[in-house]
Amino acid sequence: MKIRSYNGFTKPGFLLVCPEFPVFTSHKPRLTSTSVLQVPHSRQKFIGVVTNIQCSIAERTFATHSRNSSVLKSDAVRLSRKQGSSSSSSLYSRPSLLEMKNERMENRARVYEFLRGIGIVPDELDGLELPVTVEVMRERVDFLHKLGLTIEDINNYPLVLGCSVKKNMIPVLDYLGKLGVRKSTFTEFLRRYPQVLHASVVVDLAPVVKYLQGMDIKSTDIPRVLERYPEVLGFKLEGTMSTSVAYLVGIGVARREIGGVLTRYPEILGMRVGRVIKPFVEYLESLGIPRLAVARLIEKHPHILGFELEDRVKPNVESLLEFLVRKASLPSVVAQYPEIIGIDLRPKLHSQRSLLESIIDLGPEDFGRVVEKMPQVVSLGNAPMMKHIDFLTSCGLTFQQLKKMIIGCPQLLALNIDIMKLSFNFFQTEMERPLDDLVTFPAFFTYGLESTIKPRHRMVARKGLKCSLAWLLNCSDEKFQQRIEYDTIDMEEMEAIPSFDMNTLMEPRSDESGSDYEDSDDEYV
Repeated sequence: MKIRSYNGFTKPGFLLVCPEFPVFTSHKPRLTSTSVLQVPHSRQKFIGVVTNIQCSIAERTFATHSRNSSVLKSDAVRLSRKQGSSSSSSLYSRPSLLEMKNERMENRARVYEFLRGIGIVPDELDGLELPVTVEVMRERVDFLHKLGLTIEDINNYPLVLGCSVKKNMIPVLDYLGKLGVRKSTFTEFLRRYPQVLHASVVVDLAPVVKYLQGMDIKSTDIPRVLERYPEVLGFKLEGTMSTSVAYLVGIGVARREIGGVLTRYPEILGMRVGRVIKPFVEYLESLGIPRLAVARLIEKHPHILGFELEDRVKPNVESLLEFLVRKASLPSVVAQYPEIIGIDLRPKLHSQRSLLESIIDLGPEDFGRVVEKMPQVVSLGNAPMMKHIDFLTSCGLTFQQLKKMIIGCPQLLALNIDIMKLSFNFFQTEMERPLDDLVTFPAFFTYGLESTIKPRHRMVARKGLKCSLAWLLNCSDEKFQQRIEYDTIDMEEMEAIPSFDMNTLMEPRSDESGSDYEDSDDEYV
């Protein structure tokens, strides 16, 4: 028996005939197309039952497949023809990746050649996105020149050539100008911190400015802070800046003073507490200066935190001891004149000692006492000191008397000489005292003539008291009012000698709040 024009699944020994159902299969069945199917004789009876059932599933699938194949085939033919017709033109209108790479290399080579021609070394620019033309690069270099930067400046930081004039440089400089940074300082600003030209105004610069204002730095002071320390624009807000301020408050720097401290010395914001600030504070404490006094010194002279501890501070302290300043006097010396631990001290000590030794025969120990009482003597110029010495000798004092006076009150070498002349004239004409009184109490010249000397002398004269200059002057106005009521003069009060009092640095402040900061040795490393 033969069945013609049937499509279906074949398997040895039987025929599966599928009626047409609206069923979708998830996979494509294997299709066969036969014109004649051989059916075993034993199954002819069964096949006869289903001969009239048409199975169209396979036929439909096959037809669809055939139509898709024909469409794809025709599309492929058309695409092939299109590509064939335009292949010759596309090869020339669209360069290959290799050609594009070669072109970029040639452009960079021309840019490098231009930079070398004007003296810029482009070795560090490899991998940096640069202008594709020499003209654009020349525009960047010219703009940097207008800002005052030289070829040497650019070579110090060649990465600045990767900054676009319109996208990077101009927005940053406009922002700084709006803050109040003076254009006259732009050159030095960029020399110190050229990285600012890479920054985003919104993401990088504005948040730092806002943070500084939150540190009680006045908006009008922000430009000066940035001019003095432009590197601050590159710091992380919650990094070194916050820890340095927290430590200073912790040792006793008043919170209301922080803004002024940072305005005068913003470099503190970049100092590591564990490596710089904490060792410095602890060393001053080891000299005998109380921690609260150190905090007061920082409030008044914040720049002392910039003194190099190992290279400058410690050697200067050793020099003071070598020039016979007593160890017990070191706290007073540093507290009176903090600069003494930050300057190039040894040659100054040697020069001043030699000068005073040659003029008034001042010995090494006496020079040590002079430095203890007025450490600023190490910074006095030779000419001003000689001018004061000449004036004192013109008053009739011998060199021996002058030596005693300078050891007792070295401030005589630094006072306003015109005021000294007025005071000496009143001493001679009105007070009519012998020169020995000046030798005994040379601090007479340190008191105000109109505010202290004249009114007190007249009150004593009206009462008819005879007293020393020390009894007359070496006390507060309140204490003097008590003294003037005495019937007799206390000899101990007469011989009181003014001296520096460390406690004046640690006087309590009524508006100062306590610190909640805890000093931990492990916190700052």
